[in-house]
Amino acid sequence: MSERDFNKEIMKIVERVKVVTTSEIAAELKVSWNTAENHLLELTIENKITRMKKAGVNLWVIK
Repeated sequence: MSERDFNKEIMKIVERVKVVTTSEIAAELKVSWNTAENHLLELTIENKITRMKKAGVNLWVIK
C-alpha cells in the first residue's frame, strides 16, 4: 500500500469513527503503533486532523 493510500485509509477511519486512538488505527490497518502514529502526525502536519492528548493516550479527530 502506498503512503498516500495508507493516509486515505486513515482518513476514512477517522471520518467514520469521529474520535480514534493510535492503537485503534494500528489494529484496524494491521500495522505497528509507531507506523500508525507517524502517519497520523503527517496528517496533522497537512492540517487534516487534530491530536488531543488525554491521560496518556492520543485522540485524533477531523479538523
